[in-house]
Amino acid sequence: MMLRSLIKSLGVSCALLLAAPTLAKPTFEQYVEAFKVEAVDQGYDRVFLDEVFANVKYRKSAVKKDRNQPEFKVTLDTYLPKRLPQWKVDRAVKLAKEHAELLQKVSAHYGVQPRFIVALWGMESNFGKIQGNYPVISSLSTMAYDGRREAFFRKQLFSALKIIREGHIEEPDFKGSWAGATGQSQFIPSSCLNYAQDFNGDGKKDIWKDEADVFASIANYLKTEGWDNSSTWGRQVFMPQGFDTKLTGLKRDKMKTLAQWQALGIRRLDGRDLPERDIKASLIMPDDENGRIYLVYENFHTLMDWNRSTYFGASVGHLADRIKLGR
Repeated sequence: MMLRSLIKSLGVSCALLLAAPTLAKPTFEQYVEAFKVEAVDQGYDRVFLDEVFANVKYRKSAVKKDRNQPEFKVTLDTYLPKRLPQWKVDRAVKLAKEHAELLQKVSAHYGVQPRFIVALWGMESNFGKIQGNYPVISSLSTMAYDGRREAFFRKQLFSALKIIREGHIEEPDFKGSWAGATGQSQFIPSSCLNYAQDFNGDGKKDIWKDEADVFASIANYLKTEGWDNSSTWGRQVFMPQGFDTKLTGLKRDKMKTLAQWQALGIRRLDGRDLPERDIKASLIMPDDENGRIYLVYENFHTLMDWNRSTYFGASVGHLADRIKLGR
């Protein structure tokens, strides 16, 4: 209680106290206590907070993963086979058929093709099988305390508290990745609050166990961020030798109509003309001009809102295409 009294007497927020350069860095336990004090000031019940943080622990492994993410040379030609082995494609096709009725209901409600819902489900959590075993409250507390991205993780920690308080999941079951991504859709807590859906009407937005809520939450994210149900994600194309690569990239001012790309020499991978549709596309080189080249549409930009990796976006698109083909 001494730390609480100090904060109150100084009349400053927890964040300001911990940031003060004249004070030594608090222990993890002191940091958590100060956070709880601030949470009480924001309307959270102290008993509730003590229960939520009862088993909180500093997760050194989370900090290590954050600071030592692997760096090695990867290209789409090596990445795609690893992320989309045939067994995953087969499972995606099988599950798309098994859940066809539910997926059609979700698709009709949100305006997102089922194959993209299943593709994201598969890419994020291996169809719900891999959701992460890190206690979310401990992970977020650790990452906030670490300080490298404190503001971001403090926001996620407050969002996690709200998720628990609203009854969507109990704290002991609230697990995810080392960075706090959780559920079969691997949403960070703020995304849970913004996009998760209670599609089955049971009063909970259960992205951990209920597939109806999982599918609806994925679809709601995409639709909210601008998904076009009448279009696809993109296609691999042929780029002629000597093409001005300054025209490539995902910036909006570089988008051109398919007719304009056609006039510049871009063709389908098999050499045929591009489709005659009045839509705009971006020309991207995830590796370089010697690697795979894609024309990607607005829906790909939406996938970039989900995950900023062009490799991830291409993987989702390729898996969705394989689901459509049924193989």
